[in-house]
Amino acid sequence: MKQQYRIGLGYDIHRLIVGRELIIGGVRITHEKGLLGHSDADVLVHAIIDGLLGALALDDIGTLFPDTDPLYKDADSIILLKHVYEKIVENGYLINNIDSNIIAQSPKMMPYIPKMKEVLSTVLNISPNDISIKAKTKEKLDAVGEKRAIEANAVVMLVSK
Repeated sequence: MKQQYRIGLGYDIHRLIVGRELIIGGVRITHEKGLLGHSDADVLVHAIIDGLLGALALDDIGTLFPDTDPLYKDADSIILLKHVYEKIVENGYLINNIDSNIIAQSPKMMPYIPKMKEVLSTVLNISPNDISIKAKTKEKLDAVGEKRAIEANAVVMLVSK
């Protein structure tokens, strides 16, 4: 039987505020602000989750883990990612690769990317070499460039087992 491939695209953005930890890619990042959200607001993991769900034309992250449900208040996004990965496997797919961007004017993401890849590869059962995480800025344009938000996007390719 011929292998089947599916592609999904994910995106997320959250505001930066004082009084929250900054967690991106499952890694705590030293910064004076963190991301505002119902869960831990991990923009990279949220973008990957939406990419995975989109690849199989399943519900999006907000439908699966609604911000109106107290169960997900301050939830660890890595746990949510594990749940979504189980859905991928249940549907007969494996992750081929992930290509992603973290868009932030500050802090600098490059020092944290190797650890992010390690965390994500462990959860998603793929090699860190199959995960691309690139750090970008907005050249001081819009909310991200003005250091008021951080965003991420991800493209995911699934392959049938």
